[in-house]
Amino acid sequence: ETVEMIREKGGKAEFFRTDVTVPEDVEQLIQHTVSSFGKLDILLNNAGIAHEESKIPNIEVDTWNKVIDVCLNGVYLGMKYAIPAMLENGGGSIINTASVAGVKGQKLLSAYSAAKSGVISITQTTALEYGKYGIRVNAIAPSIIDTSMALGWKNSHKWPILSTHNALRRIGQPEEVANVQLFLASDESSFITGATILVDGGTTLGK
Repeated sequence: ETVEMIREKGGKAEFFRTDVTVPEDVEQLIQHTVSSFGKLDILLNNAGIAHEESKIPNIEVDTWNKVIDVCLNGVYLGMKYAIPAMLENGGGSIINTASVAGVKGQKLLSAYSAAKSGVISITQTTALEYGKYGIRVNAIAPSIIDTSMALGWKNSHKWPILSTHNALRRIGQPEEVANVQLFLASDESSFITGATILVDGGTTLGK
């Protein structure tokens, strides 16, 4: 659907099915991108999953491992295979999707919080390692955004509470995250690296 939207507006886009937890898939994605477009300028690590609210003893081991695998290891694999391509290109911009749960621990979401905290940490580390090569690495930390990932909350009694649990008193929209992604992908953010930008309507501030 997204590819068609881009093409209809005169852009060039391709879809390449990828499981971000499978190294070979991610490596082939990067190779396909370079062969299709000639180079790699931007990497957005955006794949993520959550888990049902549970205290840590009640989280199944398989659930814990799956969340860490997608949300944290997927970011590692994306950078592992994208960075060499960016080095050949003389630089680039990497944008990792973290979460307010990685900035401030969220009860009943320990696996998700741990993974997103790890994303922030490796964002900073990689920014230090590759800044001198012209590769910028930043993270975005959204709060609850009105996407399919929030359906469980949207259909629960918690939604009215969550909808006002920030300074702006509303839920964020996907476009509001996308605008920050576009900024970090562009030269407008050329002196920003290692940062974690909150896109949370002031959630971390409380009410």
